[in-house]
Amino acid sequence: MSIQMDIHEILQLLPHRYPFLLIDRVLSLEPDKSIVALKNVTINEPFFPGHYPHHPVMPGVLMIEAMAQASALLSFKSMGGGKLDEKSVYYFAGIDGARFKRPVGPGDQMIIKSALIRSMRGLFKFGASIEVDGQLAAEAEVMCTIKSVS
Repeated sequence: MSIQMDIHEILQLLPHRYPFLLIDRVLSLEPDKSIVALKNVTINEPFFPGHYPHHPVMPGVLMIEAMAQASALLSFKSMGGGKLDEKSVYYFAGIDGARFKRPVGPGDQMIIKSALIRSMRGLFKFGASIEVDGQLAAEAEVMCTIKSVS
């Protein structure tokens, strides 16, 4: 069963908002398996004037954040499809093997893929990547966890 999500559904699940929401659409999602999401990169992104004015490049940390956000959506849909309650927060817990293979800039469309590697006691590990025009732009293993807050 493949699920698609528009921005309205994404906003119901992720707490991120502009300028930090980095997922525009979910193209496909199979709970407990994988997700394919999309981010349209435009010249209007708030980081481009400073990174870099003469040759705009999307910061690598934001590419990793986009992978983490896609992975979070996969987690939510895998845990019964609901969003977190007010006492829970989804934290980025770690990253391994991050590699950047090509710059991402204005006009690019990032295809963000994430696959669940394992889930144990509220800790999730994913293999994630970003492609642009069929070329690998970035890859990493990301770990996330859900914690209760007071």
